[in-house]
Amino acid sequence: MPTIAAAREVTEHIGASGRSHLRPLIDFRAGLHRLLWRRADALFELTDALLCAQGPVRSPVELSMEPEFRRGHGSVYAALDQGRIDAGGLRRLLLGVSAAARPGEPLMFALDITPDARPDAEYADERVMVQVRGKGGDKFLPGWPYSLLVGVQWGDSSWVDPIEARRLRPSQEHTDVTIEQITGLLADLESTGRLTGGDPPPLIMLDAGNYATDISHALTGRHVQVLVRLRATRVFYADPEPRRPGEMGAGKRHGQEFSCSDAAKRYAPDIDLSAGSARYGTVRVRAWKGLHQKLTRTGRWAGHPADERLPIVRGTVLQIVVDRLPDGRKPTKDLWLWHAGPVEVDLDLVDLLWKAYLRRFDQEHFHRFAKVYLGMARAHLSSAQATDRWMHLIMAAYAQLRLASPHVDDLRRPWHPRPEPGRPLSPYRVRLGFRRLRAKLGTPAGSPKLTRPGPGRPKGSRNRPKDKRPPYRKTVTTGNEHRE
Repeated sequence: MPTIAAAREVTEHIGASGRSHLRPLIDFRAGLHRLLWRRADALFELTDALLCAQGPVRSPVELSMEPEFRRGHGSVYAALDQGRIDAGGLRRLLLGVSAAARPGEPLMFALDITPDARPDAEYADERVMVQVRGKGGDKFLPGWPYSLLVGVQWGDSSWVDPIEARRLRPSQEHTDVTIEQITGLLADLESTGRLTGGDPPPLIMLDAGNYATDISHALTGRHVQVLVRLRATRVFYADPEPRRPGEMGAGKRHGQEFSCSDAAKRYAPDIDLSAGSARYGTVRVRAWKGLHQKLTRTGRWAGHPADERLPIVRGTVLQIVVDRLPDGRKPTKDLWLWHAGPVEVDLDLVDLLWKAYLRRFDQEHFHRFAKVYLGMARAHLSSAQATDRWMHLIMAAYAQLRLASPHVDDLRRPWHPRPEPGRPLSPYRVRLGFRRLRAKLGTPAGSPKLTRPGPGRPKGSRNRPKDKRPPYRKTVTTGNEHRE
């Protein structure tokens, strides 16, 4: 098995032979190893085993049977339980290898929640109630919700750039965590030189369930724009008409009503765009600028000073209507989006926004691949912190697949179709060929040291029973909904 010295020799050989295209992947692996503070070699080899295993990952301990993991099976859980990973450094490392934006266009990112349901883990810590979707309807089960931040890009594949996986802890609000992730992302973009003052504001795309007004207000004044999917029941208001000369009393704060669900309560859009799409047929996009919601003193606004008026948070509402879905079905409803940011909304931006939001669905493919093949929900650990480390390793593993995609051999199975010319291999296909590529990369992990078995368990000792830990439940409703 190659050692760190062998990895250096491979690096020198690559530079000498002109095959320097592998150097970004080698540098990433070396940077990842430096971010593993404790049990670094075991954690790194666990990531390699996760990448080279054939088929779906069923449990972490089964990865100890892979040749890339040179340690005993007990080292798997010891590494996840006692290891340490620099989460902030990992986020910056992943951000450094993410794809660049096209000239004149913003960097694009997507944020979404994925659940790790653990209803049977009665002794696990910091569980909350998570929403699990299924064929029988949505269920709420104890588990850990993770907010995943990824970079999205243009192209004809579903690849994304993983950036961060952050667990929502008990008593934390989803909106607060989302705002923290976005502000942290902006700081990392500036510190790594990925974002300068002359660049367009990064575009952050969020799914329905996020409170667009709350997030937009919290990010006011920052160099960022948000694009949030809206529920069809949302109601907005235009600005009121200017006050007439001599009119007495407090002025109106809300003007004409605008309803996403009632066409009779809409007026002519400010921008009306029609475009053709090979997947969706004719696409029509309408945009209404300067709309806002009527806030009430609930949720995040419950503590707003009583002597101050609630803010008016303006943005642009977009309606996207398509002829058909990619599978040929007729859409059952229109897509509604909210946009806010320090940019002027014009025809070109509207054309970019509806196309960019369709790329957000690539994150759903990433969630599925990570859960089915990389074992995102297969760890079944009793420690929330150990599960966090497992998630970090999965994010780092997927990033390596992304970097390796142009360089692996296509080792498809006989029943797999041939890839289309010029189209990148899928994450599944890249994983099939990663073991062969890894032989050229080497490993920064050191060889395992021989040890003698410990004294074992003292005679007469007994297990200390653990206390059951019920999941955290909210005792009061947050009241975050925006009522009229």
